[in-house]
Amino acid sequence: MNIIAETELILTPENKIYHLNLNKDEIADTIILVGDPERVTIISNKFDSIEHKTQNREFITHTGTLNGKRISAISTGIGTDNIDIVVNELDALVNIDFKTRTINKKKKILNLIRLGTSGALQKDIEVDSFLVSFFGLGFDNIAHFYQTEEIIEHEMSNKYKQHASWPENLSHPYAVKASDNLLSLFPDIKTGITATAPGFYGPQGRTLRLNPLITNLHEKMESFNFKENRITNFEMETSALYYLGQSLGHNTLTMCAIIANRFTKEYSKNYKKTVEEMIILVLKRIC
Repeated sequence: MNIIAETELILTPENKIYHLNLNKDEIADTIILVGDPERVTIISNKFDSIEHKTQNREFITHTGTLNGKRISAISTGIGTDNIDIVVNELDALVNIDFKTRTINKKKKILNLIRLGTSGALQKDIEVDSFLVSFFGLGFDNIAHFYQTEEIIEHEMSNKYKQHASWPENLSHPYAVKASDNLLSLFPDIKTGITATAPGFYGPQGRTLRLNPLITNLHEKMESFNFKENRITNFEMETSALYYLGQSLGHNTLTMCAIIANRFTKEYSKNYKKTVEEMIILVLKRIC
């Protein structure tokens, strides 16, 4: 029997998973992930009832019921490093026995749906529209710290690296497709390749007082095409969610509200309204 050490599976004195401060009975099988902690309340205010609320650091969890379906809303904070914490700890909650510190023989599958905000990378993508991430293209390095490579779209990853003349001193881009069963819930929403950056400024081609290494980043992304899929938007979580979630056997999907267009320089006049409309749409589809 392989017992997981206390330094690997860290639990609180109440026997809850460390960062999320949750036990397995406090989460649903369908989980909406948001970066902004305030959006958890926006989501749970639409529930018919709320059974549980927890907050620890930037991680807020509300679990409740809508139209008879149990749902959790959890804030991850910003970045793929936080996604690494959240996805691994959610999986531990449902697939590891905390008493024996052993992996369950029978695995539970979660539906992990990220709702975020994003900037468009194509001139024809309208601000205040919604976009589903058919692929996540990671400029972060989360996937390179794990051994699983089966779900990575290596052909797409290599073609983008070649197309962009990707610098050798940066992590190799990696691509992962969304889960088909979650994609099927949104057949009417525009899809594309969502690029995931490990930062907001230089990694996304922004210049304040420091110049980014890649000066033509947006142009290289706009002109890339893989099997009729364009790179449509930039954000900071999707590639890690797709890679970690699916490597662990869960279903993953990201939908973003487009609140800016990096080429037209247009910014949403009321992005909070757009985000709420996206939340209403997703809750209706999953419930």
